[in-house]
Amino acid sequence: SDVCSSDLVLAVPCGVPRLLGFDGRVLHRSVLPGTPLFTTSPPSREFFRRALRLVRRLHRAGIAHNDLAKEANWLRADDEPGVVDFQLAVRSRRRGVWFRYLAHEDLRHLAKHKRTYAPDLLTARERHMLGAVPWPTRLWRSGWKPAYRAVTRGLLGWRERRGPAERLH
Repeated sequence: SDVCSSDLVLAVPCGVPRLLGFDGRVLHRSVLPGTPLFTTSPPSREFFRRALRLVRRLHRAGIAHNDLAKEANWLRADDEPGVVDFQLAVRSRRRGVWFRYLAHEDLRHLAKHKRTYAPDLLTARERHMLGAVPWPTRLWRSGWKPAYRAVTRGLLGWRERRGPAERLH
């Protein structure tokens, strides 16, 4: 089965931490084995197949992760994918327009990682998805993201991720 255990609210797919408890303030989650995607050797075709299955199972459970662009949110244990950091995740019973947009973005971000690590494995559909950036994403990039960066990096002093160059240090 694709379901590892029963959570308090929903069946949790393998590859995501399980909810152990909630005391009203703090969520207690299980530890997920693995290392961040960017610290391992390039993933295989099977890793990306399993990762796609994992994201689809989350979507079927009514969860859009909403932060799969970050490589550090993807774990790899052998060739098994794992996803962590559900702080920005959205849960929807109705799967309306906003949920479908976020789910599409989850899939697009997985395709971006596949393009980085195994561009020869991209399907025609994934290449199309990467070339057709939705208008809410373009709006975020042009309008809100610069303001977000000014606040988080300028006012709050959060350090900037530099991508592959950062990994070398």
